[in-house]
Amino acid sequence: MLKNNSILITGGNGFFGSHIVTTLITEERVSPEKIFTPSHKDYDLRKEEDVSKMFINLSPDIVIHLATSAKGINYNKEHLGTLYFDHVMMNTLLMQYAMKHKVKKFITIGTALAYPSDITIPFKEEDIWFGPCEPTMATIGVTSRAMLIQSQAYRKEFGLNAIYLIPANLYGPGDHFLDTHAHVIPATIKKFHKAKIEKLDEVKVWGTGKASREFLYVADAARAVIAAIKEYDDSAPLNLASGEEIKIKDLVEQIKDILEYKGKIIWDDSKPEGNLRRCLDASQMSKKIKFKPKIYFKEGIKNTIEWYLRNC
Repeated sequence: MLKNNSILITGGNGFFGSHIVTTLITEERVSPEKIFTPSHKDYDLRKEEDVSKMFINLSPDIVIHLATSAKGINYNKEHLGTLYFDHVMMNTLLMQYAMKHKVKKFITIGTALAYPSDITIPFKEEDIWFGPCEPTMATIGVTSRAMLIQSQAYRKEFGLNAIYLIPANLYGPGDHFLDTHAHVIPATIKKFHKAKIEKLDEVKVWGTGKASREFLYVADAARAVIAAIKEYDDSAPLNLASGEEIKIKDLVEQIKDILEYKGKIIWDDSKPEGNLRRCLDASQMSKKIKFKPKIYFKEGIKNTIEWYLRNC
């Protein structure tokens, strides 16, 4: 299915997108000439005129929508209005023009923030409407839910073959390590490496360490998306999960040990840490696309740190 189709990946030059591109080329033998990864400079996806031009110019058969203006937790909290506008406009326009141009498949990448904040762990796909999103990140959660609704409505009315995937938190080589963009894993790696180089006695980490998260290695996530493109054709959301839940305290300790930092960890409980737990149910993923991760956290975090040390 993939080899003979042109593929548009919004956000395709970013962390996740670049891994999908690599996997398409190396494992699916898709020609690089068939893969389009336009930047914001090429087309502003918040503007209808630009989105229309993009579909006319590129004529994609398949669209993988990854583009987002979300960054690290601190940035996201300070730019709630910007995030809401950007996501509503991008999501709505892209699916509208994918429908108009009769693309063969539209893949929407959602977020675990779309799940209610107080449902049973692990999050099951059928529970997504059982309550409100986590309040501090509701902007991202609600706009992601809207994308799910749009995909289902467009499938029903217009026959658009749209699927909605919810990956666990991604990490791995090539992650964003800029201070304003970094999520918990790259931010923590950078802090401990800097503290070691500068011989600091302590490192301050946000939160209490009691919160837990699930992380999916980015190369595995790319493989899961491609498996879903080939095998999943349902309107229901589908989790892409690793099945590993880890407390932030344990995550931080692992990074400290791998980097051989000898100082103290100071937990700053005045800083936000979001939901106490967030973990996705992987049972439907196993059944529907028969996908199983290859890289688990212990190996993945080591690979990520080694990549950072080579490239920092």
